[in-house]
Amino acid sequence: MSDGMVLRVKGRVLAGPDDVRDELWAVDGRVTYERPAGVRDADVSVVRGWALPGLVDAHCHVGLDRHGPVDEATSEKQALTDRDAGTLLIRDAGSPSDTRWIDDREDLPKIIRAGRHIARTRRYIRHYAHEIEPGDLVAYVAREARRGDGWVKLVGDWLDRETGDLGACWPRGEVEAAIAEAHRLGARVTAHCFAEESLRDLVEAGIDCIEHATGLTEDTVPLFAERGVAIVPTLVNIGTFPHLADGGEAKFPRWAGHMRDLHARRYDTVRAAYDAGIPVFVGTDAGGSLAHGLVADEVAELVKAGIPAIEALSATAWGARKWLGRPVLEEGAPADLVVYDEDPRADVRVLAAPRHIVLNGRIVAG
Repeated sequence: MSDGMVLRVKGRVLAGPDDVRDELWAVDGRVTYERPAGVRDADVSVVRGWALPGLVDAHCHVGLDRHGPVDEATSEKQALTDRDAGTLLIRDAGSPSDTRWIDDREDLPKIIRAGRHIARTRRYIRHYAHEIEPGDLVAYVAREARRGDGWVKLVGDWLDRETGDLGACWPRGEVEAAIAEAHRLGARVTAHCFAEESLRDLVEAGIDCIEHATGLTEDTVPLFAERGVAIVPTLVNIGTFPHLADGGEAKFPRWAGHMRDLHARRYDTVRAAYDAGIPVFVGTDAGGSLAHGLVADEVAELVKAGIPAIEALSATAWGARKWLGRPVLEEGAPADLVVYDEDPRADVRVLAAPRHIVLNGRIVAG
């Protein structure tokens, strides 16, 4: 650390689901479990409590609000709100803003970007996505694979004004070719999907993840499990479906009824996915119509759906970081961690009140 200070975390360090240490040291921004030689007590800052790896929000939109891209000051405020809630690693699941400048800020969360959403023409929220036709899908996926950090985000389904209901956006052949191109370029692909219709084609085409996944059924759950396709349920967002349905009832009653049905079975859907062995990860969908800083609420929703507390914690900590290819609190890893007054394994609601936020070995909040 540039000021010569060393951080010591005492109490319980949850380095893994079954790996609990008594203390951790952060030296030059990195984790070590060995007391550094020659360090004076006067140069050590000590914090006490229960430490977790910095939390992961695997579906978050920094640089975006309900109207589209935002300026850097607003993006900074969004990132700080997430950070102060304990989110220190974000998979930005689609944003039209260039947020690369955040990478130079040691006090802001680390971001894994998926480029800009790719949607069918007039089949998504205005000002959010590249809106294209199927013949251009491969080219745009290649473009965003190069722009992102190893992920690409498709809009797999949306309201089809001709049918008045949710409908798949892409023909099978085009989506197969697009996913193959992303994989060739070293990127994984995820897709926004509310309904049932698009899921089988996307999974059989080789997709890596599905956002929301409210349309999972008894027919598609085994397919997801067999292929190892992850889901990010965004249950806080799904909780808004009745309100959305009320707003669209007069013009699109079929769509409204479908949205209410997906909402009514949301917990059963997530529990069925978990029980089948589908990887489930935490994502808040912050940055559109939802506020930032909701990671604790999303973890609590997973527990409410029937996922055991330790697994819900893993979905935002150890398991999520492994899935995204980032380290946890292992020797030599960046010292990104959150400290709580109580054991979050006993009650995940503890996540709502972090005591200290540590990024790169520095206390940045608390």
